[in-house]
Amino acid sequence: MNLIVDVGNTYVKFAVFFKADLIYKLSFKLNEFKKQYEIVKKDFPKLKKAIISSVGHLSKEEVELIKNDLNVMELTSELKFPFKNDYQTPKTLGVDRVALVCASVNQLPNKNVLIIDAGTCITYDFVTKENHYRGGAISPGLRLRYLSLNNLTAHLPLLETKTPNNIIGNSTESSIHSGVVYGAINEIDGVINQYIENYSDLTVILTGGDSKFLSNQLKNTIFAKSNFLLEGLNFILEYNSK
Repeated sequence: MNLIVDVGNTYVKFAVFFKADLIYKLSFKLNEFKKQYEIVKKDFPKLKKAIISSVGHLSKEEVELIKNDLNVMELTSELKFPFKNDYQTPKTLGVDRVALVCASVNQLPNKNVLIIDAGTCITYDFVTKENHYRGGAISPGLRLRYLSLNNLTAHLPLLETKTPNNIIGNSTESSIHSGVVYGAINEIDGVINQYIENYSDLTVILTGGDSKFLSNQLKNTIFAKSNFLLEGLNFILEYNSK
């Protein structure tokens, strides 16, 4: 039984896998780490191994807390991965993006796959059917777009994410929603279309915190997989434990 610890920009996620099956998942704020770890340890006494993916900041004390109980692997560029990495700066490649590519190679072998992770940032990662990771792109996510309009202008308000009623905003608030949401949707559809021009047999995976909000609004056919990152991390743990 494996514990997956995914430390993101805003939240920490715990996931428990029995072999390849996800049996538990929880998202919480970083200041609750010790409390939530004690709970998951008590509820799943058969936990043996863990992998930590730390995009944000996990303290040494918090890492040691897990190492005292489990065989812990930290996700770094030095681990073994089931693909050839053509990225020119592999050590700067985000570990979350590596995990998504691993999930793709494991679950969608021999396919050209574009993975779109819609979270704090919107990341695009492309892996060929020959298992070559080519790279991708990074752009601001929905929340960052709302925040930047508020932070970098004098009078625009900070709004919560909302589906616009119309492409034509007839107020400041509706104009912001239209610009942010339709801007992101058209960006994603545009990127997909550019990839399809070169790879007609493309499979597109949409994941991340905003995937549910965006999935029904995209014109292109995508497969929404909310747990794709966690599944990738569990695969990396198993792949490097053999």
